[in-house]
Amino acid sequence: MNAPRVLIVEDEAVIAMALEMFLEELGAQVVAISGNVQDALQKATSADFDLAFLDINLNGQKAHVLPGVLERRHKPFAFVTGYGEQGVLEAHADAPVVAKPFSRGDISAALEKLKSRLPASPPA
Repeated sequence: MNAPRVLIVEDEAVIAMALEMFLEELGAQVVAISGNVQDALQKATSADFDLAFLDINLNGQKAHVLPGVLERRHKPFAFVTGYGEQGVLEAHADAPVVAKPFSRGDISAALEKLKSRLPASPPA
């Protein structure tokens, strides 16, 4: 499989940079980073990516609309949140949850789960 293309939705620049660094070290290609709900919604709707890592709270705004958009586009996603699993709506309880602060190993485990959920690519 080619490097999965990733959308990061995170409002804290330092956390977004750490997430991007870990993902790239793990062989993923970060193609878009968004720090607010409006921009994230636009990117989730139209950007070209394979999977996403989402914060739930973006500058005080809940990003609960994003998982539905991603599910309609068949884009697997993981939550990266300080709220832990308690912050995830029940409708999305099957999504991997990475608790902040996270380690490279946490991101690696979530990335592997998401890669296993990618639609099979057609034979070349």
